[in-house]
Amino acid sequence: MGIVIRPWQRGDLESLGKITWQSWISTYLNFIPENDLRSYFDIHYTEASFLGMFNNPVTQVFIAEVDDHIAGYARLFFNQKENRLYVPSLYLLPDFQGQEIGRRLLETAEEYAAEKGVAELWIGVMVKNRQALVFYRKVGFQFVREEPFTMGKTTVSHLIGYKKLGEIPFLDQKTHTAFEGGERVKRLPGLCLELLSEQKKEWPDLRKGHQLLKNVRERDVPCRGFSVRLQYNAGRMKSSLAVVEGKNRKAQQCFLCLDHLPEGQKGISYRSDCLILCNPMPVFSPHFTISHLDHRLQAIDEHIDTFLQLMADFGPGWTVLYNGPKCGASAPDHLHFQATPSGQMPIEKEIQEEKRRTLLKRVDEVFLYRVKDLGREVIVLEGDDPMAVRSVFKGFLNALKKAIHINEEPMINIAGFYRERKWQLVIFPRRKHRPDAFFKEGDARVVISPGVIDMGGVLITPVEKDFSRLDAAAVEGIYEEVSLDGKSVERAIDAMG
Repeated sequence: MGIVIRPWQRGDLESLGKITWQSWISTYLNFIPENDLRSYFDIHYTEASFLGMFNNPVTQVFIAEVDDHIAGYARLFFNQKENRLYVPSLYLLPDFQGQEIGRRLLETAEEYAAEKGVAELWIGVMVKNRQALVFYRKVGFQFVREEPFTMGKTTVSHLIGYKKLGEIPFLDQKTHTAFEGGERVKRLPGLCLELLSEQKKEWPDLRKGHQLLKNVRERDVPCRGFSVRLQYNAGRMKSSLAVVEGKNRKAQQCFLCLDHLPEGQKGISYRSDCLILCNPMPVFSPHFTISHLDHRLQAIDEHIDTFLQLMADFGPGWTVLYNGPKCGASAPDHLHFQATPSGQMPIEKEIQEEKRRTLLKRVDEVFLYRVKDLGREVIVLEGDDPMAVRSVFKGFLNALKKAIHINEEPMINIAGFYRERKWQLVIFPRRKHRPDAFFKEGDARVVISPGVIDMGGVLITPVEKDFSRLDAAAVEGIYEEVSLDGKSVERAIDAMG
């Protein structure tokens, strides 16, 4: 098969429209209705539209021919104000995909960028076009922004990314090893522990963080009907004080994006979607952060499948954690989870006590319990079919939205356990991120910013005086203040039907 890449000619315009349409039908039809595709196409990709591009000096198109037949094309747009070269379109006929043609077109685009004196190539990809995202990551693109993109009446999520020309791809630089699943590969916990051992040798910040962990102090606080363990951990100060919203947050560089990771930090590429990293300021040892490869908003609804898969891949003896964007996530604009060994949080034993559990619903062999006498609202969802667990969880999330009259993700924390081939989600519905005492001044301030580990019964206190003075009444007050009230939870469960 002979592949030729050449600049476009006026006689190519009709073929480009046909390639675009066939590519869209093949790729987008499963998440964008054909009527919406057609309405967008008739504005931007007709032969007349291409003629306007052809006559525009800031637009260039390269054609891929296979045995004298046009198989695809890449359209480039040079933004003179930004001094950036964009790839608004790269489409192939379905029969020619997976044959290195797209890579060849990108290589030509990079050569063209070099001629323009541009150091980066920028591209946009729809989130649901997973195959394309995997391809672009492999060739070196890092997706750093998420935006809505509308075709007709349908709006989808769109990722914007860039590639630095002439450099090793970010993902290659930051990957220690890869995990794609399968029976013959080493289990994920073993790979993670190997990563931790290597990173302690190679990354001084991680070594320092684990040294600090050896000096943490803990004490138990018996409360009414439940137990809490306070942990004085000075290394968690930055996380506890993290700016999570507003202009100051937007001005910060994202510390989970590949291009901003510290020089010595590497991770495990997880199922082509995430990077498992060692947490440099751990609460437990070991403590891993599972960061999405793309800069995507922290949200669980769309990513519950990944969460459930992580639970199964880590297996028994491990806990997978999720902090909502407004209740514990120090990077609310970058999707991430955490993983630690099980047995660390008091909640793990308390939810197993039959006297505390009330069965509320049973849907498709998924059991939904309410756990009482814990000083905060706790819902436990259990099942042995991940698809059914996924469905019931989404149903609860949607019902919770209606119960508290919001359209966005409800404030929740989740701890996930995989035991005896069952998925168990421990859900903490929330109404506040931080207690009022967090915002007070002077001696009245209490630096506690509850995330999922805190809701699980290990309250992190980075300030020593807080560790010393917090008593049962103060702890119970914090839980009551940040937890969603029971009546709202009851309304949500009743609304599930």
